Parts: sequence; structure tokens; C-alpha cells
Amino acid sequence: MKVEFYKHSLGAAEKQSILETLDSLFLTTGPKTKQFEAEFARFLGVAHGVGVTSCTAGLFLPLAAWNIGSGDKVIVPAMTFIATANVVLHAGAEVVFCDVEPDTGLMDLNQVEEVLKTTPNVKAIIPVHLYGQMVDMRAFKQLADKYGVKILEDCAHCIEGERDGVKPGQLGDAAAFSFYATKNLACGEGGAVLTNDANLAEMLRIIRQHGMSKSAADRHVHYQHWDMEVLGYKANMFDLEAALLLPQMPKIKERWQRREAIAQRYEQAFTQAGVDFPKTLPNVKHARHLFTIWAQDGKRDEVLSYLQNQGIGVVVNYRSVPLRAYYKQRYGFKTGDFPVAERIGERTLSLPLYPKLADAEVEYVIAQVIAANVRFH
Repeated sequence: MKVEFYKHSLGAAEKQSILETLDSLFLTTGPKTKQFEAEFARFLGVAHGVGVTSCTAGLFLPLAAWNIGSGDKVIVPAMTFIATANVVLHAGAEVVFCDVEPDTGLMDLNQVEEVLKTTPNVKAIIPVHLYGQMVDMRAFKQLADKYGVKILEDCAHCIEGERDGVKPGQLGDAAAFSFYATKNLACGEGGAVLTNDANLAEMLRIIRQHGMSKSAADRHVHYQHWDMEVLGYKANMFDLEAALLLPQMPKIKERWQRREAIAQRYEQAFTQAGVDFPKTLPNVKHARHLFTIWAQDGKRDEVLSYLQNQGIGVVVNYRSVPLRAYYKQRYGFKTGDFPVAERIGERTLSLPLYPKLADAEVEYVIAQVIAANVRFH
């Protein structure tokens, strides 16, 4: 059996929405983008939404808007995608890595506080809602307020999540989301920033388009002179992206329910078979973006190769960021500096998890994972 790692769920509604946009006036940032920004912010109960080109841009632009740069430091988990750390360097600041919880891979709050106690010039924390499970945002908010630092939530994996009654974007100073091809809301590329800070939202709208005071949509009826108020960037979402996203909004709950059912079946089977995987915590609604397992120490690549040979699409999300070549060379990191993230990074493996996955495919994946676990124990 061939089981792809991911298949998108875009269909007739998205095609029709694209055709309508092609027949309209705007292809770039216009009414569809504005509509999506409002609907997405409303869905998560946050005041303002700003569409951007990617989650990476969504993480970078708030740092720029807050004037975080040379001499400043930003705390980032050692277990995440490289973009979470890279944006800090692009902003001109320095990354301070923090280890993660052994049961979840989530940023370890206690270690974050140790960094805050001992490291000067920390201006922000970027907690990552890894795989779709939120960090404890109530506790992170208290800690950030105590030390006077910003919280920038990395929500690339987490749209539908909730923890202790808090949704992504509700407590952070800003939150960045991804609409990359494999995400729960997908348009190929694209992202958004949500914030309850009206001034920040307005600044983000300006700096996402070169720092111009008037956008093309502002100018299309009657030309208005624009000025360049600040040094900006090119990072605006456009209407063709929004046209793909808008028809998916009413389907978010239904598609999450299917992923949740698959994930629960995985958890049930793997628990019985002794296959290790990250723990889902109490009082958490998991967004179920990724389902990862943890192979036996030293056996991950053998398991990966075995599953691929059985026709199952698998990937690694992620290896520890401080041990990537660039960060080792820049900061001198070595094995043992972030032991929990390193161990997860050497064991982790992501399985297929998407609404189009058939029950027979789920059972085939389960059977092959269990067989690999026995074979490479």
C-alpha cells in the first residue's frame, strides 16, 4: 500500500473562489485579504489580523515593529523549525536557546525563567505550540509580565488548539500562523499575525508593504499620494491566497475532528504496542497538525527507512536547532548543551495525519510502525 505523508483537501469551493478572484479587480492585497483577516481573527477571538507571506514573515515583522535588534536577545526553544530562530538573527538580535519538556517537546517554562534571571537584554520569548499542543500561555504570560518581555507565539502548528480555556493568539503580544501547503489551513504559502494591540496591527500593515502609508487598495478609487513613514519589507498576503483560505474556514472543525479521530486511533494502538510518542496534557485541545512517534534510541533512521520501503510517507519534525551546522559554528554549541531537545531530535518521526487518510491506510500505518518497533527494538 502507498500512503502519502500528506494530501491537501482543496476542492471545488476553493477553485470557484479562485475563479471569482481572477474575474475581480484585485489579485494582490485587497478585499479578499481583508475579509480573511477579519474572519480568521474572529475565529480565534483576537481583535486584529494581518495577512502576510508566511509564518516566518509573521514572526519577523513583530520583532521589527518592536525595534528588537542589535544588542537584544530573544529566547527560543531548541526543538522547533529553524525559522523560529532564524527570524531573530534576521532582526539583528541574538538567539538564546532553551531546552524543552521531555514528555511533550514544549518549551520548558522553568528553564525560560532561569534564562531570564541570568541573561541581560532579553526582549522577547517565542514559545512554540509544537505539533499543535499549546504551551501554558497563562504561566508564560505571568512570567513575561514579571520580567517585562514580549511574547511572540509561534502558532505554525496550532490553529484549533486550546489550553485551560486559552486559544492561540489570545494572551501573547502577537501570534504568527502558517498556511503552508501541509498546514491545517493551507494555500501553498502564506501566513498571518494576530494581535490585540491596535497600534501593532497598524504598524504591521505598514511595514509588510515597504513602509508605505497607502496600499494599492487605498489608492485604486481615487489616487492618493503616499509616503514612506518607516523602513518596511515586502511581506503582504494577496487576494489569490485569501481566496483559497476563505472557503476552508467553515470546514476547520470538521477536518479537525477527522484528524483527532486518527490521532486517537494512533495513540490507542501505539500505547498497547509500547511505541513511544509525545504526551497530550490534561485540559488541552490538541490542534493535531502533526503526529510524531519516538523511535528507540539510535534506531530512528532505520525505522524511517523501513517505513518508506513499505510505502509510507514519513518526515522528521525536527532535529535540535542548536546542532544545525550554522548555529554550531556561530555559537559553538555542542552535543549535550540541550539534552532533551537533542534526544527528541534523534528519535522523532512524523506519520501521515490528514482528513483524506482512509481508515485502511491508518491501520496499515499502525501495523507497519508496530512491526518496525519490534524489528528495531
